[in-house]
Amino acid sequence: MATDQWAQWLLTRRDGDSADLRARYAPDLAWFRDGVLDRAGLGPDDVLLDVGCGTGLIGFGALDRLGPDGRVIFSDVSQDLLDHCRRTADGDERCSFVQAAAEDLAGIADASVDVVTTRSALMYSDRKFAAFAAFFRVLKPGGRLSIFEPINRFTHEYCPDDLFGLRGGSPVDDLLARVRDVYRGPTEAAERPMVDFDERNLLAWAVDAGFEAVELDYRAQVDVPAEPLDDWEVLKRVAPNPLVPTYGEAIAAALTEEERGRLDAYMTALVAAGTPTRRTMAVAFLRALRP
Repeated sequence: MATDQWAQWLLTRRDGDSADLRARYAPDLAWFRDGVLDRAGLGPDDVLLDVGCGTGLIGFGALDRLGPDGRVIFSDVSQDLLDHCRRTADGDERCSFVQAAAEDLAGIADASVDVVTTRSALMYSDRKFAAFAAFFRVLKPGGRLSIFEPINRFTHEYCPDDLFGLRGGSPVDDLLARVRDVYRGPTEAAERPMVDFDERNLLAWAVDAGFEAVELDYRAQVDVPAEPLDDWEVLKRVAPNPLVPTYGEAIAAALTEEERGRLDAYMTALVAAGTPTRRTMAVAFLRALRP
């Protein structure tokens, strides 16, 4: 059973433990996975280290592209998530598992892997350059780095008041503002590493760590039409990241019982009406070579 915050979020709190919402997220996750692996230049016999492996999105995707002599090392700070990946691997001898932080990759030998990948893991570290130095250390000469990171600073600058992809003018704006304040309170310090960098920092850290042939692909969207809200009760069980309360927990902390009823009635009506939402986001893929 998952006990740490990272495993709890990835296995249940990210999608409210809803199979329907999980399926809705699947195309985006596949795009992230394929973007990282397409840029990794995998050979059939490569050893790939997936840092911050989570539930194994990148690592198991890599196994499908490697030959019988290729290997994947799943690395994460969460033993619960490594145990989850071990169960998923089901005895596949091409898989190994190492508990380590991205900033040092303790237990991974110098110049021992052909490829390092990571997806949405650096954003939780307050020592991001140290992670790039560790990536460089474990890669063989000629080894490749391929990473993906959301650029949350962009979202905070363009849409600081965004909640549920809605824009103001509703009869519950006052309630939504108080729910947003929950996320602006004690959680702000915990979330700081998620918003204290952008794509230019990623480039600089890679270059300063010694990488060459550094390439970054950046994509930003502002107020792009997105899918309508789906199932308000499930959405209340969702946490936007591992470090903060679920929306339902934030609502319970911010609103009275009467106010919660008013918000529930309004949001349920929005769902029933198929009200469109808006998406503002930025993401970056980066690849580089160790000389």
